[in-house]
Amino acid sequence: MQRNTRQRAAILETLSQQDDFRSAQQIHEQMRTDGETVGLATVYRTLQALSTAGRLDVLVAADGESLYRQCEDSGHHHHLVCRECGKTVEITDPSLEAAMSAIAREHGFTDLDHTLEVFGLCTEHAATATADGAQTAEDGAAADGGPRA
Repeated sequence: MQRNTRQRAAILETLSQQDDFRSAQQIHEQMRTDGETVGLATVYRTLQALSTAGRLDVLVAADGESLYRQCEDSGHHHHLVCRECGKTVEITDPSLEAAMSAIAREHGFTDLDHTLEVFGLCTEHAATATADGAQTAEDGAAADGGPRA
């Protein structure tokens, strides 16, 4: 691990205030908003070093961009991530780990290393999606001359 610097401390402080995954650019912008003077290249290098040291979780977005989040759990864990707001829940499940090991053995794989990110809708956004779906169905029925609420 590299030495502790003012920039590293500032990046860790910014990450500690975030609950969801953020890109290096988003972290850099938040730091600038907070009055920190850290270059974007320094943010990238520091995030990579912290990730390699196991102090950050890294998620690769659909567009290939790396997103970072400070680990809450220092052990092996996975994530549930809301597709709408980015809310993230760390999960550990020994039965999941056992299943992954069994599947690997079944196919002749050893020396495992894996990450698992499960994407869905958090409670708040699931309720919004359900309400939006019901509203759309009602609007469609009314447009077709069907019953109105």
